[in-house]
Amino acid sequence: MTMSIIDYGIGNVGSIANMLKRVNVPSTIAKTADDILAATSLILPGVGAFDRGMENLAERGFIEPLTEKVINQRTPILGLCLGMQLFAESSEEGKRHGLGWITGRCVRFVPTAEAPIKVPHMGWNRLEVVNEHPLVADLGPDQRFYFVHGYHLVGVPFDQQVALVMHGSRVPAVVASGNVMGVQFHPEKSHRYGVKLMSNFAEIAGAFASR
Repeated sequence: MTMSIIDYGIGNVGSIANMLKRVNVPSTIAKTADDILAATSLILPGVGAFDRGMENLAERGFIEPLTEKVINQRTPILGLCLGMQLFAESSEEGKRHGLGWITGRCVRFVPTAEAPIKVPHMGWNRLEVVNEHPLVADLGPDQRFYFVHGYHLVGVPFDQQVALVMHGSRVPAVVASGNVMGVQFHPEKSHRYGVKLMSNFAEIAGAFASR
């Protein structure tokens, strides 16, 4: 099984490919719609603004093949950071609609007198698992992941929330709905914890492929 990392101009594709190599998972870079349609599992990375992400997907003609693979064929996909946010319905960061695969929308972190948080949320944080899921299995008691984001998801149904992170309030850090999975942090920057999570996703993708 080979994982396809979607290159739409705003993702850390090389670092993700290197991490997959560490867990002995072969990968390819999906640069065309045909590459996406040929994929057996997908990773959607992303750094930057919500509207730019959706615009880049649209300009490359990726939205229709992604919908075919993810919704109709139920191909497993993992969204990383902005990639996860694009799974949502919308973001107050912009005006474009998201992919709508996860219920909810993105809002900006707002410091308050009670929670004078820094924006963006940047640094290492532990996950609070609220729903057991194979993606976060066996991470160990000392797990922590590297976050860099100024926006976060709200309105996600509890059954689509896997893990939360505390930054002023508890916000979704890992979400999942069937074959659609996303993480708000950067596994490729999270050392052995990121390696384990990506290994878990590879196992999940393999299980989908064998059905």
